[in-house]
Amino acid sequence: MKNDGFFGEYGGCYAPETLIAPLEALKDAYDKLKHDHLFQKALQKLLGHYVGRPTPLYHAAQLSRYCGGAKIFLKREDLTHTGAHKINNTLGQGLIAKHMGKTRLIAETGAGQHGVATATVASLMGMSCVVYMGAKDMARQRPNVKRMQILGAQVLPVYNGSQTLKDATSEAMRDWVLNVKDSHYVLGSALGPHPYPTMVRDFQTIIGQETKSQIQALCGRLPDTLVACVGGGSNAIGLFYPFLTEQSIQMIGVEAGGFGDQLGQHAARFKSGKPGVLQGTRTYLLQDDDGNIAGTSSISAGLDYPGVGPEHAYLHDSKRIQYTSVTDQEALKSALTLARLEGIIPALESAHALAFAIEYVPTLTKDQVVVIGLSGRGDKDLEAFIQALEGSL
Repeated sequence: MKNDGFFGEYGGCYAPETLIAPLEALKDAYDKLKHDHLFQKALQKLLGHYVGRPTPLYHAAQLSRYCGGAKIFLKREDLTHTGAHKINNTLGQGLIAKHMGKTRLIAETGAGQHGVATATVASLMGMSCVVYMGAKDMARQRPNVKRMQILGAQVLPVYNGSQTLKDATSEAMRDWVLNVKDSHYVLGSALGPHPYPTMVRDFQTIIGQETKSQIQALCGRLPDTLVACVGGGSNAIGLFYPFLTEQSIQMIGVEAGGFGDQLGQHAARFKSGKPGVLQGTRTYLLQDDDGNIAGTSSISAGLDYPGVGPEHAYLHDSKRIQYTSVTDQEALKSALTLARLEGIIPALESAHALAFAIEYVPTLTKDQVVVIGLSGRGDKDLEAFIQALEGSL
């Protein structure tokens, strides 16, 4: 593949020889279709009439009063069909796969939201679907496993390694190597070999584009701060990207702080990671002194990945975006706070962004505006919430 797809020193295409031609074909198809009027018309029609876009930008008045600082707005990706931002990307990739003559979709999933979104698109477009999911994640995200199966997808457990998202991604890529003729790999985050980080970002940018016009309509100006959780980073880059040239706007990405500071106790790549190559891309990775990929831990299956999107790595080094982390317990507490104050149960991924904002907003003035990316709803995490409530009792 040509030497492109880099964000500074990060990104690229580090793929097995058997995937270079399929990746080139995917890049060529995307480069053509993103400027194709009929493709964009079909995508926008589905986003509007099937997904339910635009999603609301909701003024969380009671949460704002509770924090005692800036006005808080929630970008409600939890209100999309399938319950998370993932559908924005899977619809786009599904249409590309259809254009390329593919009949089978492959996906990896951690929290299950991307798997559900891919299974949904496969059903909609009359394609078969297989989803790889770590056995550990299958146990803690059982509702989403059942949703995928109801939609007709084959959900295959992965027992290798940590039995989480990293291992599911490896299995999905192996499948694609063996079945490139009829299959398309629907990578779920802004990760992997080029063109995936750029393509996924572009499909998710609708989040930030809508937010930009909505906040202008509601407040007559742009926000002061944007906050989003960062696993692979697709919902965050989707929210942030349209605002990157607005230098006055602060952007904060929140990683999974897990339950401790040691390797294996969290998934905060910018806290203790260093650059390396994993699953097709050069980015920040959690790894030991010998370069072996370290284990991770997070109450949120969707943030439990040892790498981060390469564009986030670039934005971190350039200091355009600030990255921090919150712990499992802080995320749980913030989710319950939002539920009690606003009647919204967020996904545990989104709760990481909420947890940071709840601590940060009281330091701001009442005329300032903060937008939090609420990337998904918490139905899938009810077991974790129930355990937390029983523990508090």
